[in-house]
Amino acid sequence: MLAELAAANAAFSVIKQAVQHSGDIAKAGSAIAKFVGAKEDLQKKATKKGGGSDLEEFMALEQIREQEEQLKQIMIYAGRPGLWHDWQRFQAKARIARREAEQERRRKLKHHFEVFLIAFLLIIGLGVLASIVLIALHSQGRL
Repeated sequence: MLAELAAANAAFSVIKQAVQHSGDIAKAGSAIAKFVGAKEDLQKKATKKGGGSDLEEFMALEQIREQEEQLKQIMIYAGRPGLWHDWQRFQAKARIARREAEQERRRKLKHHFEVFLIAFLLIIGLGVLASIVLIALHSQGRL
């Protein structure tokens, strides 16, 4: 959890510096992507309950929420009109696309496992059948 929070903090400081020095939020595009990725990773860990204590999780998510609010203010004042709302729509679409891609990956993995299992069972079945035929031929003296 600390690694994700550190990544989010580092990305947010890059965003702030880029906007302060250039006044252009577009120059911080990769840092914004890193910030969002770290935020999502942190949220996933918090929902899995595998990280730290409840207070640590809450405080980390609260810090991210505050940084996101600052990002909103930066986009409103340093970006073009409507940038924040466009950004929110884009994030929603990207989140849906990532979720669908993950579901597709899981579906393909399940399909590959099923194909492997069927092939394995077929090979075992053929091996058993061949053994039965060989035993039958051997008991009749043909082999």
